[in-house]
Amino acid sequence: MRIKRKRTLKAVIPTASMSDIAFLLIIFFMTVTVFRKAKGLPVQLPYAKTTERILKQRDLAYIWISKDGKVSVDDNIVSPKRVALIFRTKVADNPALITSIKADKNVPYKYVHEVMEALREANALRVLFSARRGG
Repeated sequence: MRIKRKRTLKAVIPTASMSDIAFLLIIFFMTVTVFRKAKGLPVQLPYAKTTERILKQRDLAYIWISKDGKVSVDDNIVSPKRVALIFRTKVADNPALITSIKADKNVPYKYVHEVMEALREANALRVLFSARRGG
Protein backbone atom coordinates (compact mmCIF):
# COMPACT_ATOMS: atom_id res chain seq x y z
CA MET A 1 0.00 0.00 0.00
CA ARG A 2 1.34 3.29 -1.02
CA ILE A 3 0.45 6.46 0.78
CA LYS A 4 0.33 9.46 -1.42
CA ARG A 5 1.51 12.58 0.20
CA LYS A 6 0.39 15.88 -0.98
CA ARG A 7 3.19 18.04 -2.13
CA THR A 8 3.07 21.33 -0.40
CA LEU A 9 4.34 24.29 -2.28
CA LYS A 10 6.20 26.78 -0.22
CA ALA A 11 5.82 30.40 -1.10
CA VAL A 12 9.21 31.97 -1.62
CA ILE A 13 9.74 35.68 -1.80
CA PRO A 14 12.78 36.58 -3.85
CA THR A 15 15.06 38.84 -1.83
CA ALA A 16 17.89 39.25 -4.30
CA SER A 17 16.79 42.72 -5.41
CA MET A 18 15.70 43.90 -1.95
CA SER A 19 18.91 45.85 -1.36
CA ASP A 20 18.54 47.57 -4.76
CA ILE A 21 15.05 48.68 -3.84
CA ALA A 22 16.22 49.96 -0.45
CA PHE A 23 19.02 52.02 -2.02
CA LEU A 24 16.66 53.43 -4.64
CA LEU A 25 14.26 54.50 -1.90
CA ILE A 26 17.09 56.13 0.07
CA ILE A 27 18.28 58.03 -3.01
CA PHE A 28 14.72 59.10 -3.81
CA PHE A 29 14.08 60.48 -0.33
CA MET A 30 17.47 62.21 -0.24
CA THR A 31 16.74 64.03 -3.49
CA VAL A 32 13.17 65.12 -2.78
CA THR A 33 13.52 66.08 0.90
CA VAL A 34 13.43 69.81 1.52
CA PHE A 35 14.85 71.09 4.77
CA ARG A 36 12.71 73.80 6.27
CA LYS A 37 14.37 77.00 7.36
CA ALA A 38 13.31 78.69 10.55
CA LYS A 39 10.46 81.08 9.85
CA GLY A 40 10.48 83.11 13.04
CA LEU A 41 7.86 85.76 13.73
CA PRO A 42 6.19 88.04 11.20
CA VAL A 43 8.28 91.21 11.39
CA GLN A 44 8.49 94.27 9.21
CA LEU A 45 12.16 95.12 9.00
CA PRO A 46 13.24 98.76 9.17
CA TYR A 47 14.84 100.46 6.19
CA ALA A 48 18.54 101.30 6.01
CA LYS A 49 20.34 103.57 3.57
CA THR A 50 23.27 101.19 3.25
CA THR A 51 23.31 97.48 3.91
CA GLU A 52 25.84 94.69 3.66
CA ARG A 53 24.86 91.24 2.53
CA ILE A 54 26.18 88.35 4.63
CA LEU A 55 27.11 85.53 2.29
CA LYS A 56 28.23 83.04 4.92
CA GLN A 57 24.95 81.51 6.14
CA ARG A 58 26.52 78.63 8.05
CA ASP A 59 27.52 80.51 11.19
CA LEU A 60 24.32 82.56 11.50
CA ALA A 61 21.67 82.24 14.18
CA TYR A 62 18.48 84.28 14.01
CA ILE A 63 16.42 86.01 16.68
CA TRP A 64 13.06 87.54 15.74
CA ILE A 65 11.44 90.25 17.85
CA SER A 66 7.86 91.19 16.96
CA LYS A 67 6.34 94.61 17.53
CA ASP A 68 4.52 93.38 20.65
CA GLY A 69 7.77 92.14 22.21
CA LYS A 70 7.60 88.42 21.47
CA VAL A 71 11.03 86.86 21.01
CA SER A 72 11.54 83.80 18.79
CA VAL A 73 14.61 81.57 18.55
CA ASP A 74 14.51 78.41 16.41
CA ASP A 75 10.75 78.87 15.83
CA ASN A 76 10.03 78.86 19.57
CA ILE A 77 8.71 81.80 21.56
CA VAL A 78 11.13 82.38 24.43
CA SER A 79 11.84 84.90 27.15
CA PRO A 80 15.02 87.01 27.11
CA LYS A 81 16.43 84.92 29.99
CA ARG A 82 15.90 81.80 27.92
CA VAL A 83 17.74 83.50 25.02
CA ALA A 84 20.82 83.67 27.25
CA LEU A 85 20.63 79.92 27.98
CA ILE A 86 20.08 78.97 24.34
CA PHE A 87 22.89 81.13 23.01
CA ARG A 88 25.31 80.07 25.71
CA THR A 89 25.15 76.53 24.32
CA LYS A 90 25.17 77.74 20.70
CA VAL A 91 28.33 79.80 21.26
CA ALA A 92 29.96 76.89 23.09
CA ASP A 93 29.25 74.66 20.08
CA ASN A 94 30.31 77.29 17.51
CA PRO A 95 32.54 80.15 18.71
CA ALA A 96 32.32 81.83 15.27
CA LEU A 97 28.53 82.22 15.62
CA ILE A 98 27.01 85.47 14.39
CA THR A 99 23.61 86.41 15.79
CA SER A 100 21.24 88.19 13.45
CA ILE A 101 18.48 90.16 15.17
CA LYS A 102 15.40 90.65 13.01
CA ALA A 103 13.38 93.19 14.98
CA ASP A 104 10.18 94.80 13.78
CA LYS A 105 10.54 98.45 12.89
CA ASN A 106 7.88 99.38 15.48
CA VAL A 107 9.22 97.34 18.40
CA PRO A 108 9.91 99.31 21.60
CA TYR A 109 13.64 99.48 22.22
CA LYS A 110 13.37 97.90 25.67
CA TYR A 111 12.70 94.49 24.08
CA VAL A 112 15.74 94.79 21.82
CA HIS A 113 17.81 95.88 24.83
CA GLU A 114 16.67 92.86 26.87
CA VAL A 115 17.70 90.50 24.05
CA MET A 116 21.05 92.24 23.61
CA GLU A 117 21.74 91.99 27.35
CA ALA A 118 20.88 88.28 27.22
CA LEU A 119 23.30 87.84 24.32
CA ARG A 120 26.00 89.70 26.21
CA GLU A 121 25.41 87.45 29.22
CA ALA A 122 25.75 84.41 26.93
CA ASN A 123 28.99 85.84 25.48
CA ALA A 124 27.42 85.97 21.99
CA LEU A 125 29.08 89.25 21.11
CA ARG A 126 28.98 89.04 17.31
CA VAL A 127 25.60 90.62 16.58
CA LEU A 128 24.14 92.17 13.45
CA PHE A 129 20.80 93.83 12.83
CA SER A 130 18.80 92.89 9.76
CA ALA A 131 17.26 95.66 7.66
CA ARG A 132 15.80 96.27 4.23
CA ARG A 133 17.66 98.41 1.77
CA GLY A 134 15.95 101.60 0.76
CA GLY A 135 14.06 104.59 2.03
